[in-house]
Amino acid sequence: MKSDNLTAQGRETLERFKMEAANEVGVNLKNGYNGDITAREAGSVGGMMVKVMCPEQQWDFIRKNIKMMEHIHKISLKAEIFV
Repeated sequence: MKSDNLTAQGRETLERFKMEAANEVGVNLKNGYNGDITAREAGSVGGMMVKVMCPEQQWDFIRKNIKMMEHIHKISLKAEIFV
């Protein structure tokens, strides 16, 4: 995570935040290069970071899914074959 716009303290804070998010989702990150982790693991770390940074958007997403799940209708079809 390198950026010219960050101060040393900002980089350190983001690195600590990334490590906390990785720990939360069970991904073992090490200091420095982590090119050996899978895309799924990297995505879960990034997803957790977004979830923490944007809780309102995450809540809206969850709420919409819950509403959709409440409106599940079971449909039964019966077929008869006449010969």
